[in-house]
Amino acid sequence: AGQRSPMAVCMCQPVLPAHAGPRGELGAGPLLRWMDAAACLAAEKHAGVSCVTASMDDIRFEEAARVGQIISIRTKVNRAFKTSMEVGIKVTVQDVLTNAEKVVSVAYATYVAKPVGAGKVELKPVQLLSAEDHLEHTLAIERRRIRLGYIQVFQKLMQESNKEGDFYTCEEKDAVSTEHTHVQSTELVLPPHANHHGNTFGGQIMAWMQTVASISASRLCRSHPILKSVNMFKFWGPSFVGDRLVFNAIVNNTFHNSVEVGVRVEAYNCEEWIKDQPRHINSAFLTFNAVNDKGELLTFPRVKP
Repeated sequence: AGQRSPMAVCMCQPVLPAHAGPRGELGAGPLLRWMDAAACLAAEKHAGVSCVTASMDDIRFEEAARVGQIISIRTKVNRAFKTSMEVGIKVTVQDVLTNAEKVVSVAYATYVAKPVGAGKVELKPVQLLSAEDHLEHTLAIERRRIRLGYIQVFQKLMQESNKEGDFYTCEEKDAVSTEHTHVQSTELVLPPHANHHGNTFGGQIMAWMQTVASISASRLCRSHPILKSVNMFKFWGPSFVGDRLVFNAIVNNTFHNSVEVGVRVEAYNCEEWIKDQPRHINSAFLTFNAVNDKGELLTFPRVKP
């Protein structure tokens, strides 16, 4: 075996019935919680101070894990910037009977160092021990450039769309109104939902977002949707124990065998709840597909915004 990065963390979890969804496979919610926890451990191991999730990009789900199997979550800091760092996440599943290992998920997360008090922290460079470390270190700066550029392009498109008032209309007779797919859910943040910093655990928010997005997608496919990817998962601000989190999910568009669901999360403390003054804390885009009893991909109907 080659040298392992000193900033790497490995977490193993057995898949129990409580972690499974309706198809007997590991639910995306528990997996997202575990991925965030393992990535945070790697970030804090490198920084030496508390770290919080800033974003998680390009989360892809490639293989399903079933009850009785063991998943391994390997996380490693790929590159440290001034006060933030990219953490690579790789999830594999091992069958205890055959010992075969397959990739379940791959993702890249950004964490920000949060020193105590008014002090500032400048992260030390990552120690590169292997050719893979050097490659990921180089790619991390490109992924950061693409991520920042993508956000700017996205915001520009939104501004132009609002200015022009030019909205897409679907002329198909059987198109389903996206209003039918709107799902709203409210969660009260309790102490078990908080991380070791006192903020709402990012993985828990991701799990709640996945739940409402799945319900939204299910209203089109009339089946149990399978999460395939999560994009532009961004933390715009923190939330705390006692906050009320309101999740709004709606289908944005369908693409024959897949569907994109947008989720927006707003937080309220008691005073903001009464005054209806929400804080926008999270957004993400989740892509699902669905299969029938034979494992064949289902076709989604066209939608009318």
